[in-house]
Amino acid sequence: MVQSTLPTFDTLNARSREVFRLLVEAYLEHGEPVGSRTLTRSLSESVSAATIRNVMQDLELLGVLDSPHVSAGRIPSDLGLRMFVDGILEVQDLDRREQNRIEKSFGRESNDVAAMMETAGSLLSRLTRAASIVLVPRSEAPIRHIEFVSLSRDRALVVLVTADGKVENRLFQPPPGTTPSAMREAANFLNSIMSGHTVGDLKDVVEKEIQVRKREIDRLSTALIEKGVAAWDKESSPDSRLIVRGRSNLLDDATDEEDLERIRTLFDDLERKKEIVEFLELADTGTGVRIFIGSENKLFSLSGSSLVISPYINSDRRIVGAVGVIGPTRLNYGRVVPIVDYTAQLMSRLMSNQERTDSF
Repeated sequence: MVQSTLPTFDTLNARSREVFRLLVEAYLEHGEPVGSRTLTRSLSESVSAATIRNVMQDLELLGVLDSPHVSAGRIPSDLGLRMFVDGILEVQDLDRREQNRIEKSFGRESNDVAAMMETAGSLLSRLTRAASIVLVPRSEAPIRHIEFVSLSRDRALVVLVTADGKVENRLFQPPPGTTPSAMREAANFLNSIMSGHTVGDLKDVVEKEIQVRKREIDRLSTALIEKGVAAWDKESSPDSRLIVRGRSNLLDDATDEEDLERIRTLFDDLERKKEIVEFLELADTGTGVRIFIGSENKLFSLSGSSLVISPYINSDRRIVGAVGVIGPTRLNYGRVVPIVDYTAQLMSRLMSNQERTDSF
């Protein structure tokens, strides 16, 4: 039975700490359950295999180790991996040679945002031998025109044209009884307030204006505007904002049917791009690298996967996207974390430089 109070590395005695550290390190390196005899050869003190088994049983009762099979070997649980990452893992900065290699990968593409994002995805998957995820910035071009188009009684299209000439469409379900005149009125209202604002501003600007001018807008037009804005805000064009590269890397370490089933589940997760975009936007809540292990997140819990993710910022120091790596929970965190961290820092620098260049 697992304790209700979550253990920390500092609460373990010296022997338990060493056994736990050696076991997790061996598991992350080889991906196999670790037995007591293996650990006796690495411990700093001379103790019997029976003593080590007792320590492992105690750690299992704490919930930081699991017994995957009948064998005596143990693996770290998701809780154990979290304890290892928070209490033991030492992350070193990338040396200058590796930094230069990452920087050179971008080359001339540093002035092309789309190419920059593709390069980041390919680079991360290649360096980490896992799948990479890149969340592309939202369009920051000011809005030029918004229009509602009725397709049927229960389907309509909201069309948005930005100042850089891009046209994007979203399908949504209009309120019952919506008329063509109501659609024109709603579009006129939005066009009157959105000039010069970006898609990212859309929801906040509309909500404030509706509160101020509620009496001027009839009930049906208000509902139509709110549904149209919601269609844009929630959909957020996930297919165009999310880049996933290196899925085949996830198959490299699959050694049995259980591994393959986990990978199949993860592939299904990766197809759910809308949910992944929403999940990656959790990075908006803070800067720096964040690590989500297995059951810590609902999206990837069934596949037993970990996500290492870091946001990147623009010249205004506002978070505009994120880069990350997804793979098995036994990722080489000490290697992956600094790569993701430096790539995000570089993306921030390149994004800022690109925006300053565009402003001249």
